[in-house]
Amino acid sequence: MNLRKLALPRRTFLRGVGASLALPLLDAMVPAMTALAKTPAAAVRRLGFVYMPMGSDITRWTPAAEGKLEELSPSLSPLAPVKEHVSVLTNTEIKLAYPGTHATSNSSFLSCARAKHTESTDYYLGTTVDQLAARQLGRATQLPSLELAMDMLQTVGQCDNGYACVYQNNLSWSSPTTPLPAEAHPRLVFEMLFGEGGSKADRQAALRRRASLLDFVKEDIARLERTLGPADRAKVGQYLDTVREVERRIQKAEADVAEKPLPDLDRPVGAPASYADHARLMFDLQVLAMQADVTRVITFQLARETSSRTYPEVGVPDPHHPLSHHGNDPEKIAKIAKINQFHVSLFAEFLGKLKATKEGDGSLLDHSLILYGSGMGNPNVHDHINLPILVAGGAAGGMQGGRHIRFSKPTPLANLHLTLLDKVGVHLDQFADSNGKVDELFEPLGI
Repeated sequence: MNLRKLALPRRTFLRGVGASLALPLLDAMVPAMTALAKTPAAAVRRLGFVYMPMGSDITRWTPAAEGKLEELSPSLSPLAPVKEHVSVLTNTEIKLAYPGTHATSNSSFLSCARAKHTESTDYYLGTTVDQLAARQLGRATQLPSLELAMDMLQTVGQCDNGYACVYQNNLSWSSPTTPLPAEAHPRLVFEMLFGEGGSKADRQAALRRRASLLDFVKEDIARLERTLGPADRAKVGQYLDTVREVERRIQKAEADVAEKPLPDLDRPVGAPASYADHARLMFDLQVLAMQADVTRVITFQLARETSSRTYPEVGVPDPHHPLSHHGNDPEKIAKIAKINQFHVSLFAEFLGKLKATKEGDGSLLDHSLILYGSGMGNPNVHDHINLPILVAGGAAGGMQGGRHIRFSKPTPLANLHLTLLDKVGVHLDQFADSNGKVDELFEPLGI
């Protein structure tokens, strides 16, 4: 089989279909080939995941008292306006993230799975919790899930102690071998959600243009199938299943544009130069996606592991990653805490906007469960215990916020993932290495 002939049409499909539709599958297929050569709900129905890189200064993160969240810690102080909607969980761990690396911190956060140690394209992880939710929640929306990030460029090759960069680039995996690339450019995210914006008629026309491109893709695949062997035809068959799913999304989007009373929308032109402004815009796009019910499952990576981003706006001109190897230097640890607090402040603004956006008898925040945290605990030693974790929202689903839950012994983060899945109607007996559920999140204080 001539791999070069097969690769060109796949790249053509990427350009033809566009980043807004088929990228999650097609981007995963290319590395695989190279390796061979609005109805308001009465209960929680959305899941969000926000990843904070390189752990925390846990001493400034952890609230002093257990139970009712009377006083927030310094790192969590920006959450004061939404404190009653937030619960902090202390003493969670990810056992399968060891040996401790930045790559495994990121990759295990939503999978709680062990990443295959490889620098090549034979990477292997596990299906992430967001994608298990998307299989069910995504049936009713234009996009089953939305994967977002803040870093405009993704690195390739080997990134961390012999681990392929794919583990640091991607939070979401739809299967153990299929990472879902995240988008960081606000304009592309907007077009993914609403086409090119403008009036209702403009958005309908853009969606029809995308649908016509799908016909072109199907014709190209039909020609390819005649030249392929059985194994490759099976792979193409899987791709066609995805194309059919895209067609369903297009039809759903056309119907939604016709029915939902969204205002005329102006699309962003580019990414703001300021990190804070960029992050706020990405959070605003998530609010809009929820409000329009384009998707009900979102992941967002605030920065990649090993990021050398600086934060001069909060008095930290030093690169984040070198600071995280603080060697117990009090000045460096204090700067890490400032970065932690800054990231939390942006998340708090996001929660405030969700709370202010009414939906049915509550708000978008009431009808969402959003996990915020990191897959790394102490960045100085690259451990995966005592993780900085909090959960927000969920009042319509019975989550009791405004509390600090401290587990008496290290508890799998997978227990929390299993609980969140259960609360959005995805019922599993086990997720990864889970050994129970976090029922305390949904019980009144004192029980």
